Amino acid sequence: MSSETLERIARNKNVARAAARQLSMEQLHKLAEVIGEVIEQKQEEERDRQQEERMKEQKLAEIREAINDAGLSVDDLVPEQPKRRRGRPPKDAK
Repeated sequence: MSSETLERIARNKNVARAAARQLSMEQLHKLAEVIGEVIEQKQEEERDRQQEERMKEQKLAEIREAINDAGLSVDDLVPEQPKRRRGRPPKDAK
């Protein structure tokens, strides 16, 4: 079954019913079980991603606070970026 077919089934209840008519009750229960596991896995991945994002924000806040406590600014930490040369270098430059 292609991803397009699964998308059609997920978007339209009548298409899902038509697809379900081709399956036995045992197959439908197995499908429901598998889909439930996939949903749980996706939810867990989303929780993990959100937790990582919260930890990142917390670390960032701690770093900002430490910078402020030291009497520094972010500009003090980042050296001036070198200016880029535009255009091609001359052909005879070595």
